[in-house]
Amino acid sequence: MLKAHSCMTAIWRHTMSIIPGVTAMHHSLGSLRWRSRYRPAPLLSASPARALIDEQISIQGRFLPPHSAVTVCAHMHSEDGDLWEAFSHYNTNEDGTVNLNRDYSVGGSYVGCEPMGLMWSLQPAPGAREGLRLRKKNVEAPYVVNLSLLEGHVTPSDGSTGEGCGAGPLAVSTVERWYMTPGVRRIDIRQNGIVGTLFLPSGPGPFPAVVDLWGMGGGLVEYRSALFASRGFASLSLAYFGHKDIPGPLNTINVGVDYLRSAYHLLQDRPEVCEERVGVIGLSFGVFMSLQIATQPDLKPKCVICINGPIGEYWGSGSPFKRATLVSEKCPCRITFTQRTVKVMRKIKSHTNILPIPNIQLQSLQFYINHMSLQLENLTCPILYIVGEDDLSCASKENANEIEEALRSAGKAQLFTRLSYPGAGHLIEPPYSPNARTALWTVKPKKLITLWGGHLAPHAAAQENSWNKMLHFLDCNLRG
Repeated sequence: MLKAHSCMTAIWRHTMSIIPGVTAMHHSLGSLRWRSRYRPAPLLSASPARALIDEQISIQGRFLPPHSAVTVCAHMHSEDGDLWEAFSHYNTNEDGTVNLNRDYSVGGSYVGCEPMGLMWSLQPAPGAREGLRLRKKNVEAPYVVNLSLLEGHVTPSDGSTGEGCGAGPLAVSTVERWYMTPGVRRIDIRQNGIVGTLFLPSGPGPFPAVVDLWGMGGGLVEYRSALFASRGFASLSLAYFGHKDIPGPLNTINVGVDYLRSAYHLLQDRPEVCEERVGVIGLSFGVFMSLQIATQPDLKPKCVICINGPIGEYWGSGSPFKRATLVSEKCPCRITFTQRTVKVMRKIKSHTNILPIPNIQLQSLQFYINHMSLQLENLTCPILYIVGEDDLSCASKENANEIEEALRSAGKAQLFTRLSYPGAGHLIEPPYSPNARTALWTVKPKKLITLWGGHLAPHAAAQENSWNKMLHFLDCNLRG
């Protein structure tokens, strides 16, 4: 065996002496690979690939030419099949990378360093139906967002192929955006006349809880409640208007304070809920409903959050609260009770005259301040009122002022906290949700477009900041 090994060694040495340069080439193979002009294929990554809707993701492009122009796109289909898209222009660094957490967009759907810009700037693709608003219906499935990396500073396609953002991407990636974490339980509530959906966090509980109320769009809106449960709060999304399981005409509010009281007690009585740690949150007309609960002496929630909503009710015949009809197209702007509200309405009218939406009537669902509607002096819990200063649907600043003044007069000024956001509109929702400045309200008897207000970038900033402040507010008042 030793002799055979010696022979092979001699043959190898002989070969090396016959073929000059082979040894040098053998030792330089590794360095030759790194000196090659070839590089790995471009890569687009998004991490985490599955995340809650309120979580940031990190989007990066790598293995690109240094100092080159690229476009990063996002596109997704809503549950109704409509294509939404966003895009932004970047220039790669000297190492051939682009990182949305670090780098500045120089054009497209947004500009500046906006790590989640591709999410909050999503808008209907060119040629889409008029008046679209993105709202999640099935919270047990995610939004699936497709990301693309394109060469050069380009504009997306018109979406006619359903793929968006042009052809021939350098790299692609996909992310899932969820409202529910694994383990959250969704329970339909049809009990004692109450119509809602209860979301319970993972685990045995008991949990702090919130009653979640939306506005005059009606129906049962679940996605905010699902997200609250994902953050550790039991949440009852409560329908009170425009739902087939609530008796009476769909275009009227057919329930009163007793309905709200029963829903509150139903939530308290759940074994998974800590009955002494229940709060209320309302958006738009849901603010009025939330304050109805909070001012009842026998309920006493621990806290209430109000987002761009009224302390008054629609002005109608009979009892407005029990029979509050929608504002009609013949009288969309009837104002009463305060001069400040009149001024806000004049501002809204000026906006309707310049919006470029032909052949569609615009309406403003303006809320009215009625000092007799609520006994605000009965409030005993902290209240967080969130104002979008570009709200075109509700005189939110004026309503916040009325609440603050009423509490100050009652010696309870310490209960009131206001968050006010320039450039934010009416629909302040969970973070990174696209804003709709206008949206379709109804198609019968004719198309009506509702004015919500809000500009994309400041509205997105308001949603992110207010959501974190809301979670902190709930933590302090329901857990502490």
